[in-house]
Amino acid sequence: MSGKKSKASVTINEIILENFMSYEYARIPLKPGLNIICGPNGAGKSSILIAISVVLGQTYTERSRKLSDLIRHGKEIARATLIFDNKPKDGKKPIPFIKSDTFMLSRYLRKDGSYWYEADYHEIDKSQVIRLFREFGINPDNMLIIMHQNMVEEFSIISPQEKLKMVEEAVGFQDYRRKILEAEDKLSGLISEEESTLKALESAEQTLNYWKEVYEKSLIRKELITKKGFLEREAIWAQIIKHERILSSLKDKLKNKVKIFEDIESRIEQTKEFIKKSYEKITLQKMEQRKLYYSLLELEKAITEIQVTESLLNQLNVEPTGRLAEKVKSFNNSKREIEDKISKIQIELSNLDKEINLSLEKYVNHRVNEALLNFRKKNLEDEIDDIKREIEDEEKKFDELAPLMEKAGKRIETERNFIEIDAEIKILDAQIQSLGAIPEEAEEMYKAYLKTFNELKERAGILSENRKRASLELDERKEVWRKVLQKLIDEVNPSYQSILSKINASGSVRLIDLEDLETAGLELLVGFRGSMQYVLDAYTQSGGERTVAIMAFLLSLQQHIMSPFRAVDEFDVHMDPRNREAIFKVIASTIKESKDVQYLMITPSQIAITEHDAHVILVQNVQGKSEVKVVREFAKGKG
Repeated sequence: MSGKKSKASVTINEIILENFMSYEYARIPLKPGLNIICGPNGAGKSSILIAISVVLGQTYTERSRKLSDLIRHGKEIARATLIFDNKPKDGKKPIPFIKSDTFMLSRYLRKDGSYWYEADYHEIDKSQVIRLFREFGINPDNMLIIMHQNMVEEFSIISPQEKLKMVEEAVGFQDYRRKILEAEDKLSGLISEEESTLKALESAEQTLNYWKEVYEKSLIRKELITKKGFLEREAIWAQIIKHERILSSLKDKLKNKVKIFEDIESRIEQTKEFIKKSYEKITLQKMEQRKLYYSLLELEKAITEIQVTESLLNQLNVEPTGRLAEKVKSFNNSKREIEDKISKIQIELSNLDKEINLSLEKYVNHRVNEALLNFRKKNLEDEIDDIKREIEDEEKKFDELAPLMEKAGKRIETERNFIEIDAEIKILDAQIQSLGAIPEEAEEMYKAYLKTFNELKERAGILSENRKRASLELDERKEVWRKVLQKLIDEVNPSYQSILSKINASGSVRLIDLEDLETAGLELLVGFRGSMQYVLDAYTQSGGERTVAIMAFLLSLQQHIMSPFRAVDEFDVHMDPRNREAIFKVIASTIKESKDVQYLMITPSQIAITEHDAHVILVQNVQGKSEVKVVREFAKGKG
């Protein structure tokens, strides 16, 4: 997969150096395509590339660790300037916010270590410079874009991980790594947040359990207090009901007693009436008895007279005759009549005696009954008075319960007595006491921690799901990253192998440890003259072999690199003439196929150029000053 090219390419038209390293003042023109800077060692060739890198934002260089060391000896300030072509391409300026067809960027360096940037004579920040060129894919710190002197050797010793990072940045794949790192950071943050939330959840659960226990105790206490309150009310109502029942019973008793009293009074009246009637009857009977006694006396008197008369006659011993006989006969008849009457009266008197005795018996019974009724009446009056006093006492007690009735609230019907209820209240008091002291805020605290716990639990669930999604997203991004890298290597390998074959070598590019972003790396394998391929490092291959392998890789990567500007200093170091010639031909061929790309190659060697377009600049040191000269034509074998 090819690296994505920048939206528009930018070309350096000219480099201006003032008091920069060995340069007092120089203007070095560059052209699109291949630019070659050549000249003897120490002439100042590498200083040009250092100047370009410094203006593009590089802080560190191989020759100097401090920018102040780049100032020409004896001078206080130096300036390096790049003039870029900003003419419209396909109707669009490379740097759209610059209206001019050129863009001039300068970096000033002072001996005290300070520096500043100017863009078209206006000061700007370094961050703006870096941001501008990163948009074009230009990073002066990436040796696959700008490879300073000795960096060919340095590339062979850097770790596979650093090699891979450089390749990713050079071809524009850094976003894949950045997205993975963002996903890892996101996942790490989610894991950390989830762990923190789970710890907080665990802590909240412990606290919640404590307050739950306290809250449950408070509920039990509340229930017991409520029950106690009910029992206290029930106890009050039990007393009230007790007194109500006593009062009701007393009133019923009074009512019954009054009813009995009234009944006795009625019976007394009836008995009095019976006595009166009995007395009257006895009186009448006695009057009748007297009459009969008087009648009996009269008859007995009459019978006595007759008897006396009979006795006289008998004494005379005279046979009555005539009128006397009739009179005697009349006496006899009267005697019989009188005797009959006496007999009847006697019978009547006997019967009347019986009746009088019966009436007297009834009379006496009535009088006894009256006495008994009056006795009972008197007892009842006493009882009624006692009951009334009891009712009065109970009513007083009931009145005393009136305040408690208000406190007792709604009536509670109960069959239990006060002692039974009070015993249960005491048991409840003991149970409440056994619960110990319970904070008043128990319910509030429990509900607050329950809410916190539920929120944390929900948060933990959300974080768990987010972590799973983030993990899946990370895996997906890694998979995309692996695929694009593998495709890139699959496209680079044939070119790498083809270039090596031109110098009787073989090799391959491979990715390692792609499962882990931190350990993932890129390795170059190379073998010369039919030998086995070995990983390129600082010990296995010779200097020339390392240089050839690295240049072969760099060239095989060219069509994928984003930066419109690329440079290599001393690409041919340690190469023999044959390999240098072969590599240069590949360079020239590669550059010819590339459009809108500006190459800068620095070499101290002579190179024969045939059928190749190249802008050649000769650098020489004249009396301690570097001077440049543009060479338009380059004959074979000459420089």
